[in-house]
Amino acid sequence: MVVQKADQRHRYGVVLDAGSSGTRVYIYRWLPNSVARLDESVFHALPALETEDKWTKKVHPGVSTFGDIPESVGPKHLQPLLEHALKFIPKDAVPDTPIFLLATAGMRLLPEQQQHDVLRNICSYIQSETNFSLPDCDVHVQVIPGETEGLYGWIAANYLLGAFNAPDDHSHGKGHHTYGFLDMGGASAQIAFAPNATEAEKHANDLTLLRLRTVDGVPQEYKVFVTTWLGFGANEARRRYVEDLEESYGTDGVLEMPDPCLPKGLKAKQDGTIISSTTSATASSHYLLGTGNFEECLRKTFPLLEKDVPCPDEPCLVHGVHVPALDFDVNHFIGISEYWHTTHEIFEMAHKDKAYDFNTYQNRVKEFCEQDWSAIEKGIKDKTWGKKVDEKTAMEVCFKASWLINMLHDGIGIPRVGLEDTSSSHNGTKELLESGKEKGFLDSFQAVNKIKSTEVSWTLGKMVLYASAEVPSAREGELPVGFGSNVPGIPKDFQYPGGGRLQDIPDYHVGPDTKTGADGASAGAGVGAHSITDQIHDTLFKSDAPHRLPGFIFFLLILIIATFYLCGRDRRARIYHTLFPTSSSSSPKSSFLGLLFRRHRRRHSAGRYDRDRDLEDGDAAARLYDPRDFELENVASSSASASDDDDLGLDPDAAFRKSSQARTSPKTKYDLGRLPSDVMDRKGLVVRTESRERLGLGLESVANGRSKSRSGSPTRLTP
Repeated sequence: MVVQKADQRHRYGVVLDAGSSGTRVYIYRWLPNSVARLDESVFHALPALETEDKWTKKVHPGVSTFGDIPESVGPKHLQPLLEHALKFIPKDAVPDTPIFLLATAGMRLLPEQQQHDVLRNICSYIQSETNFSLPDCDVHVQVIPGETEGLYGWIAANYLLGAFNAPDDHSHGKGHHTYGFLDMGGASAQIAFAPNATEAEKHANDLTLLRLRTVDGVPQEYKVFVTTWLGFGANEARRRYVEDLEESYGTDGVLEMPDPCLPKGLKAKQDGTIISSTTSATASSHYLLGTGNFEECLRKTFPLLEKDVPCPDEPCLVHGVHVPALDFDVNHFIGISEYWHTTHEIFEMAHKDKAYDFNTYQNRVKEFCEQDWSAIEKGIKDKTWGKKVDEKTAMEVCFKASWLINMLHDGIGIPRVGLEDTSSSHNGTKELLESGKEKGFLDSFQAVNKIKSTEVSWTLGKMVLYASAEVPSAREGELPVGFGSNVPGIPKDFQYPGGGRLQDIPDYHVGPDTKTGADGASAGAGVGAHSITDQIHDTLFKSDAPHRLPGFIFFLLILIIATFYLCGRDRRARIYHTLFPTSSSSSPKSSFLGLLFRRHRRRHSAGRYDRDRDLEDGDAAARLYDPRDFELENVASSSASASDDDDLGLDPDAAFRKSSQARTSPKTKYDLGRLPSDVMDRKGLVVRTESRERLGLGLESVANGRSKSRSGSPTRLTP
């Protein structure tokens, strides 16, 4: 990574991962592209992001618990996270630092109105309490789909493993060099991977097209399959499991429900609260009693995969959700979150090996879960499994382990490494670690928490995409950084790195030769790529500003005036006289609009006279034209009588109306033989400097004259 010099400012970004169990703040920083390009060794690499453990902080519980009290989410939840971030970001960099709060599965389970209220209060609090860059609440504070979360995770894993920057070093065969990604939280689980060439062609419509950009401005494109299973996270799976137990055992008069997924002798409420020996609450309510039978636990959790749900689009893995066929010759998966915590948290202290193999893991789980709860309590006090393991963690690990094993092997289909040795004490983990050093994560599955000392989090993938979008494209017309449907150009569901989405663009795709302004905007709020109409619509109707209605009325007034001025002099006259007809009982001279109209016309007439005077120096050239070369017939009709002349002298508006009618008359024609003097005056070819009195006497010729007013430049609207 490029070493920061004293006069080089980093770019910073903040992401708050609002999960189901808590919210964690992450801080990332990278060098601006102008500085990064000074190091030629990183030209063909993605921007180098860095973070530190001390930059991260988590608070409990999740923001979804504020559904009923959304006004409290700021001071009672966000305040310590924001204060923590401000400790590590230079004060002068804060206004240019984008901040995102992206909520996941926990918020997805809330009713829509509660989601909206919580998010609105979050955004208002951040904007009022900090100077972070947060130009658009809908973009920077939102509930993201599980598919988006999975794609960000896929980016983060491959970024840290080096698959993007050094594809030749990660060749898996068949032209494949990326790794699959598995994530399991409390409420949902995600899978993301690039299928082999055959499956990619067969399921092209199911893939997401991702576009990144290296420091030298060259794009990288990947076609990734991503899906999510809401309700298949560890906590939600446990809730469904307890519901099944209640249906099976919770009959009248039966309070004790045997639970093979709890250690022997452990009593707990349905919500997971441990019941101590001194608690008398069991006398009138149902409770779970641990039997510590891990084999039975595996059988009880298998139905939670819902493999029997119909599959409308073959093939499917879990809950009838379509997933292209996995090719484990090239699809090697990295698992994070619960995949890591459940496989390592309990056993990390006693067993130093980090890799996962089915036989070793299952034997360790079986040994732990079949202990008496009293023995486990003693081990917790003695820190046998480390400082992080408490009673709640120990109580949950047996169910989570059985759920993870079922999900990995029966759900997703990960090969059971070491399955042939389940009846022995053979430890395949050590062999797996040794082979991993040579192959480099080329096993079917490996749980990780950090890669190269950096935590693998989907939030990193979010900021890698954001930093990549700040790189200027090497060629004009390059398509923007982001992701969307696997179609050419920019699809309607395209997501810019700032989080914005094109909602109202026409149903067409922008080809590679089309210039777009999306790239520059993608580094900012993301919505910068909207059309002007979209921006106006969002500002007026989606903004929380209290004065948007008066602003909308003011905008309409400006639009009407601009349209009136741009429609041409003749049309203005017709509109004016339609709205304000001249009569003996009412005169437009007394109206404000009439006065405004006459002043506008006189100003243009005066401007014409000024331009005529400016052309006086060109008199010699004007004399080259003979007035007899042109003739305008039928200009003076019966209406142009002496009485009309008097009227014209008294009413300039009438003169203007009559001259307009004469000019637009279908009888008007040009003869190349003669040209009347008033036409010459109108063209400004032989006009001499004259006094204002003489110009007033020649009002008729002025009225018949035709001056072209300079059209105003169109005003560019900005949101």
